[in-house]
Amino acid sequence: MVELREITEENFLDAFRLKLSPGQEAFVSHPIRSLAQAYVYRRQCQPFGIYNAEKMIGYVMVIYDYDVPEYDIWHMMIDESMQGHGYGRAALEQVLRYIKTKPFGDSNRVALTCNKNNPIARKLYESRGFAATGAEDEDEIELVLTLD
Repeated sequence: MVELREITEENFLDAFRLKLSPGQEAFVSHPIRSLAQAYVYRRQCQPFGIYNAEKMIGYVMVIYDYDVPEYDIWHMMIDESMQGHGYGRAALEQVLRYIKTKPFGDSNRVALTCNKNNPIARKLYESRGFAATGAEDEDEIELVLTLD
């Protein structure tokens, strides 16, 4: 069963050991960079390890944008050795379940960006109801979901 666990001093090195498949570095930042951002935005975000049983198999960060307001999903990735087994879909469901608790503020809007050249990730997000807004920034497109 896939579950999210907060990144702490006990498991942050496991996040550093996660690997992307060749070429995926253009699609998502490595957790090292993401955890630096999590420190800067620590009052409005939560980084998570994605676990299958006792093994960290991925990483994701949830951040709250007080200006919009909305929840943003940043840097979601599954280790290259664990891709293709449905863990990304299961992790996304856990992330949305977490966001529904509204840990940082009241918003039903969830946004993320997806690289235009990453059809696998885009298909995953769209299968869960995310829709492109038309907003683009370089090679990234914005997708948004409104939670019930």
